[in-house]
Order: sequence, then structure tokens, then C-alpha cells
Amino acid sequence: MLVDQTLEKLNAMKLHGMANYLRSWVEKPGDKGLSATDLVGLLADAEWMYRENKKLTSRLQHAKLRQQACLEDIDYAHARGLTKPQVMELSTSKWVADRQNVLLTGPTGVGKSFLACALGQKACRDGFSVVYRRASRLFDELAQARADGTHPHALKRLAKAQVLILDDFGLEPLGSAERKELLEVLEDRYHQSSTVVTSQLEPKDWHAVIGDATLADAILDRLVHNAHRLRLAGDSIRKADANLTKARKQVK
Repeated sequence: MLVDQTLEKLNAMKLHGMANYLRSWVEKPGDKGLSATDLVGLLADAEWMYRENKKLTSRLQHAKLRQQACLEDIDYAHARGLTKPQVMELSTSKWVADRQNVLLTGPTGVGKSFLACALGQKACRDGFSVVYRRASRLFDELAQARADGTHPHALKRLAKAQVLILDDFGLEPLGSAERKELLEVLEDRYHQSSTVVTSQLEPKDWHAVIGDATLADAILDRLVHNAHRLRLAGDSIRKADANLTKARKQVK
């Protein structure tokens, strides 16, 4: 009865982590010889962990990462020019704390989007806010925001994200409005937060995609000079996985 009343009070006080731990501790066989001080310490730890996990879940939901990716799942067996030291350097998320950018380039299928999402997931785990957008979707959203009067709010939301992942940049040339929008987004983020860009094109080829030499110089200036550069190469991982699956079916 006393336990039920305690659980009810903890939940009423929104101390759900403590309530969950206390319920588990009472229901499962275990060390019931804990001192009151030790039990209070364990309850406090459980509440802290509960709140941290809740914050992480919220950050991941807000990020809307394209893939469920994490750095620990990266396969280094594929010959694509990606090394463990490169990933380990970025895995600390120090690049986010230092407000640096990451540029991931290479042909289609080599894992650029996976790596970008894995970096975003690790940043979320390290307490940073992340927003993922495919480049084409971002420009569509900003165009709609300009049309319905929410453009300042949309820009503010993007500027507040400590990491912005801009995926699949350069698949098609930018229009006049799109290149101006991109510069505005990057200007808000310059020296304030981090941006991750994935592209099949190297930055030296972005001028043709952006379509205006002056704006292209301004955009690259805000991205390239303080960026970690990872150039991936090799055959498509998706193609290799498809061939492996086909071979396994033939064996069966």
C-alpha cells in the first residue's frame, strides 16, 4: 500500500524515472538490503537517465533523419576511401562544438547519406539539435513558407539547429530564388552552427550548379574553409548488396 502511494506521488510529480525504477526494484528479486541513501542515489540516477533518454528521443524525432544510421554500424570493408581515423575524429562531435562543417562527396551509392545521418544521430546523442533535409525538399519548404508568410519563422528554425544536414545537393541546377535562399540559410549559420552537405559533385564544380558566380563564391566561402572534407569513391554499396543478395538466392 505504501509503495503504491509512493508511486502515485512520484508520477504526480512527473518523476517517472524514479517511479519506474522503484516499481522494478519492488517487483523483481534483488538486493533488498540497500541503505536508504543508496536507494535514493539509484532513484536519482534513474530519473536523470529517464530524462536524458526522453530528450534524446525528442531530438531524434525533430531531426527527421532519412536513415536509422549510427557510426558504430559503418562497414569499412567496402573500398570507398573511408577510414576509421576519419570517422573517429568526427565521432566526438567536437566539430559541432567548434561550429565546423562537414562536406561528403562522391558518386551515388557510396554511403554519403548514411554517413551524414550517422553523424547527425551521434550529434543528437551528444546533446546537439539536428535538422535533416534533402536539398530539393528544403527549397520547396522555403518557397512555400515565403508564399504563406511563414518565411522568417522557417529561417529562424533552420538557424537554431546546431547541425543542418543538406543531403543530395547539386542534383539539379538552382534557380534564382533557390540560390538566394541557400545563401540566406548559410549566412545565418556562418560561425554560429554546423552544416553537413552531401553531393555527388566536388565543391569546385558547384559554381555551375549554383548558376551565379558571385553567389557561388559567397556560398562556398561559408561552407568550405572551415569544413572537414571526406571524398568517398568506389562502386555503389547498394549495387554490391543487391548482387550479394542475388547470389545468396541462387545458392539456395
